[in-house]
Amino acid sequence: MGGKACIRGMRITIGMIVGQIAEGHSTEEILDAYPCLEREDIHQALQYAAWRVQEKEVQLVDA
Repeated sequence: MGGKACIRGMRITIGMIVGQIAEGHSTEEILDAYPCLEREDIHQALQYAAWRVQEKEVQLVDA
């Protein structure tokens, strides 16, 4: 999938799941559309997305 993070080696990306949720689709709708997914996959996708966008403060040192 071009280096994109996927669910358990499937061809379903984290971005696709997060995008579906952002568009207003429920967990149930996503699970119905992708029967190979489990509820925990969606939960893990959201946790991963949250981790990826966390801001981290980096102190710069004057040289």
